[in-house]
Amino acid sequence: MMQKFLSLPLALALLISPAVAEQAQRVVTLGGSVTEIAVALGAQDRLVARDSTSTYPAEITALPDVGYIRALSPEGVLSVSPDLILAEADAGPPAAVDVLTAAGVPFTRMPGDPTPAGVAAKINAVAAALDLPSEGAALAAKVQTGLTEAQARAAAVTDKKRVLFVLSLQGGRVMAGGEGSSAEGIIALAGGINAATGFQGYKQMTDESVLAAAPDLILMMDREGDLAIGNADVMAHPTLSQTPAAQAGNILRMDGLLLLGFGPRTPQAAKALYDALYAKAS
Repeated sequence: MMQKFLSLPLALALLISPAVAEQAQRVVTLGGSVTEIAVALGAQDRLVARDSTSTYPAEITALPDVGYIRALSPEGVLSVSPDLILAEADAGPPAAVDVLTAAGVPFTRMPGDPTPAGVAAKINAVAAALDLPSEGAALAAKVQTGLTEAQARAAAVTDKKRVLFVLSLQGGRVMAGGEGSSAEGIIALAGGINAATGFQGYKQMTDESVLAAAPDLILMMDREGDLAIGNADVMAHPTLSQTPAAQAGNILRMDGLLLLGFGPRTPQAAKALYDALYAKAS
C-alpha cells in the first residue's frame, strides 16, 4: 500500500538533491505537523527554528519562533541562517515565500492532503527532504497501522453523528470547517459526518445554515486568550445554543495540532473524537 506514495518523495528528491539533504544541519520547519514528523524521524538536533504552530513535542518550543506559518517574516526565518526550509502546504504569504526562495535556501512545501493517504505522503516527503528514507518508511508504516484501525472503526458506524467544527465566533458569526478542510477529514476518520456543507475550507455560516446543520456535537480547538470559546459563549450564541449539540451539552475541545495537523498522532486524534461521539452508545 505504501508504494503508491513513493512518487511524491522521489519527485521531492529531484528538487532537493541527496547531498543537500544530507548536509542540511540547520533546518527550519514551518508547520506543526512537519516539525512533529521531523522530530519523530530523529532529526530534532538538526532543527534551528520553528513556527508558532509547532508546539509538539513540548521541548521543541525551546527553539526560536520565527512567526505564524501564514504570516511569515522572511527576515525572521533567515536570521537563523538555515540551509533547508521545510514548510506545510499553506505557508505564506506568497511574497514572503518569494523572498525566502530568492535567498537561495532550499524551500520545500510538504503535501497537505487531510486524509490517511496524505499523512503517509507527508511523512515520506519530510523523510526524503531530510535524507532519512528508512526512518520515514518505518514511521509511515507505524502510523498507517493506526490509521487503518481508525478507518475500520469509522466504516463500522451505522448511525453516524453530525459534527460541526467551529473555528471562531468572529463578530458573532460562526466560522466553521467545510468541505475539504482538515476538520472534515478528521471528522470522517472518526466515523462522523461533517455538518457544514456547501462551501470549501473555513468560512462563516449564516444562522440558517447553522440551524440546518443540526449537529450532534460541536467541536472546537482548545484555545486560550481572545480566541478561546467557552461553553458559556456557545450557550449565549442565539443560533448555536439552539442546535441539538448545545442543548444536549455535547461540546468538545481538542488540541488544535493534534486534531487538525494530520501528522503522526492523527490515529490518536481520530480515536479520541470517535470515543466522544460513540463511547456512550457502546
